[in-house]
Amino acid sequence: MAARAPVSTSVRLLDRLRKAYYNAAGFNKLGLVRDDTLYEDDDVKEAVRRLPETLYNDRVFRIKRALDLSLKHQILPKDQWTKYEEDVPYLEPYLKEVICERKEKAEWDKK
Repeated sequence: MAARAPVSTSVRLLDRLRKAYYNAAGFNKLGLVRDDTLYEDDDVKEAVRRLPETLYNDRVFRIKRALDLSLKHQILPKDQWTKYEEDVPYLEPYLKEVICERKEKAEWDKK
């Protein structure tokens, strides 16, 4: 029984650290989600191109709003910040697919 307490305590501590880091990063205060902040290399650009129209339009809206707020040196009201629990990696499945296809193509080009 005593061995379980440190495990659950460490899990809670790790979760608190993740949330603290998420809030310290600052992008959530502009209404962005983590996938909006990825560096746009060729793989990310292709994954964004493959997004469904609704997800793409939501992404563009969030980025434009963040740029506008940044130029005005403002942040969103706290109730509009992106919460850690609400940040869903919407781009990740498309990005994994693009990377897998690129690696597969490289393997075929070797032959």
